Amino acid sequence: MSGGRTAIWDAHTWAIYKRLLGYSKRYWAVGLVALVGMILDGGGLAAFTKLLKPMIDNLFVQKDPYLIFWMPIWIIGIFFLRSCGTFVSNYGMSYIGRHVVQTMQRDVFASYLRLPAAYFGSEPSGQQISRITYTSEQVASASSDAAKIGVTDGLTVIFMFYVMLSTSAYLTLSLLVMVPAIALIATVVSRRYRQISRRIQGTMGSVTGTVEETVGANREVRIYGGQAHEAGRFDEVITHTRRLNLKIAATNAASSSTIQLVAAFALAVLVFLGTRPQVLNQMSPGVFFAVLTAMGTMLPSLKRLTNVQANIQRGMSAAEDLFEIIDLPPETDRGTRELGRTSGDLRFEDVRLTYPRNEFEALRGVDLHCAPGTVTALVGRSGSGKSSLVSLLPRFNEPSGGRIVLDGENYEDYTLASLRRQIAWVGQSVVLFDDTVANNIAYGELAGASEADIVAAAEAANAMEFIARLPKGIHSHIGESGNMLSGGQRQRIAIARAILKNAPILVLDEATSALDTESERLIQQALQQLMRHRTTLVIAHRLSTIEGADQIAVMEQGRIVERGSHAELLVLGGHYAALHRMQFHDASLGSD
Repeated sequence: MSGGRTAIWDAHTWAIYKRLLGYSKRYWAVGLVALVGMILDGGGLAAFTKLLKPMIDNLFVQKDPYLIFWMPIWIIGIFFLRSCGTFVSNYGMSYIGRHVVQTMQRDVFASYLRLPAAYFGSEPSGQQISRITYTSEQVASASSDAAKIGVTDGLTVIFMFYVMLSTSAYLTLSLLVMVPAIALIATVVSRRYRQISRRIQGTMGSVTGTVEETVGANREVRIYGGQAHEAGRFDEVITHTRRLNLKIAATNAASSSTIQLVAAFALAVLVFLGTRPQVLNQMSPGVFFAVLTAMGTMLPSLKRLTNVQANIQRGMSAAEDLFEIIDLPPETDRGTRELGRTSGDLRFEDVRLTYPRNEFEALRGVDLHCAPGTVTALVGRSGSGKSSLVSLLPRFNEPSGGRIVLDGENYEDYTLASLRRQIAWVGQSVVLFDDTVANNIAYGELAGASEADIVAAAEAANAMEFIARLPKGIHSHIGESGNMLSGGQRQRIAIARAILKNAPILVLDEATSALDTESERLIQQALQQLMRHRTTLVIAHRLSTIEGADQIAVMEQGRIVERGSHAELLVLGGHYAALHRMQFHDASLGSD
């Protein structure tokens, strides 16, 4: 690595560390108290080492009665102050570290909440979860643990150097052997840690992602006998992680053993200097042992200072990863107008959509008018563009061409929040939260709804018949992702949420797919009531559910190839008629 490149890298690292320190500046008072504790910790040890000279020369050799009385009291006093300093510094730095981690976790999570929907498909979810759980914890090592070691052991080295220098400047020359060698080791180790730490962040995301996938797909794994495959995949990931962590351990071990060897040379030089004939006649035993103890006390601190690079570099890599997410621009909101309650007059004008990740053109010039209060059904094969089209409504994706007009205005002129208040969405994949039934129905901005309104929405969705049987009714917890409910029950909770929102635009993406025949019939009745006076877009594969739609748009390869009512499209004898014949034929075979 060239010198210029190293300088840039160091400057970048320092910039990250300064930003990280910015998170802790609000706790400067706690940091100041912790610093006092560190000074007492390192200073107390230095004071005791300084006492060794009079202890040996005056207490044991000259048997000074004054020191015989006071020395034990001084020792107790010194170590009492040191113990207070240790407690204050440990707790103070942990207090700062935990608050910094909490703040960074909050910032990363807040960034996730405002990032565009496209981001979440560009990176494995395990990596995103790992940032909150694992990566943010690594920051604690840099912001508190490493800082405490750096300051406390740094002060100890300085204090011990002072003890050595003030006791015997001549014997302190032995440090000249040790300091340059340790500085070189610290530089090499720092670069090594930096290279490995960044790779470890990624592997932890892979571990989290693999576990998340396997746990989520536990039924498929069992049905298709994928246990051996998943075990092998997981073993491959954790083996890679183990190798990287062992590289860190090897670097730690190599630096510790090298420092120990360098320290042995320094001690040998100290003994050599102290045993010269002209020095032996002039130097007291107390001076030699005080300097020897000071050097011996300095060595563990120097070793920890070298090894602390592991925590610092790991923390820097973690902080860099977190800051990259925090600095990502939020989803674009160029809207300036607040939209009250829309009439629901919706037009798609030559709308195109190209997904940037793979340059796939999902929509190729869609023209569609959805009049206020009408039901528009979108049908077609999988991959024809139905879901891509409705995903544009709440601006999860931005049109690559053309425009969407709502109430006569380009819908991009409306603010995102006010636009999304106009839309209720019931998808095929039901999303519920680890909370009560009531809080899942009255979610987000609906949280202020009364209990009576929540119950009314649940009844309209035909959900009260099973909610009433739960131990606490609407106040019963339903588990993570609603796993304590059946698929049909979860679907009805989601429909109740949409009913409660009472939005003028309704999107139903296979909203009755998880229901049995009886529940579907009742839900269809509830949806008929809900769809009155609302602009509704329905994505349906079962054509029997959308025969009463005001218009049906048949999509093929990102285009609308047919449009009309159910009867008109059957008479036309095109794509829709073919789909209808195929489903009717399949239904006839099923009844046989």
